[in-house]
Amino acid sequence: MKNRVEVMHGVNLDMLERRPSEHYGRLSLTELEVRVKRFAHELGFEPTFSQTNHEGEFCELLHRAPEMADALILNPGAWTHYSYAIRDALEVAALPAVEVHLSDVGGREEWRRHSVISDLCIGTVSGKGVDGYRDALAILKEKLS
Repeated sequence: MKNRVEVMHGVNLDMLERRPSEHYGRLSLTELEVRVKRFAHELGFEPTFSQTNHEGEFCELLHRAPEMADALILNPGAWTHYSYAIRDALEVAALPAVEVHLSDVGGREEWRRHSVISDLCIGTVSGKGVDGYRDALAILKEKLS
């Protein structure tokens, strides 16, 4: 099994502990990554993490991803709903990817219900908080095994 997974967090994810807890929980990004790392190791993955608030940098990370990872977990934040630049960079990366959202984007504002990257992903997990990352890793394990 290929086991390198890049977990990419986008805009405003570095501010989790300051965002509405009813949508995002109470963990900081660092705490979330500690939990995700534990989940990953339980499933035999070696995770790496990135976070940026700069769309171009997120695209650059996707461009370099095939050199560093076998698969991706993406939480682009609000970029999910409109960034065709990130969509195109994900297509260039051509790695198995799972889209993750801490909150239930389908039950929130209308504009959050559309993802420009979902058709490039092998799965989407939404509304399960940090446990959604475990589900995303399970989807990748099945795909990469």
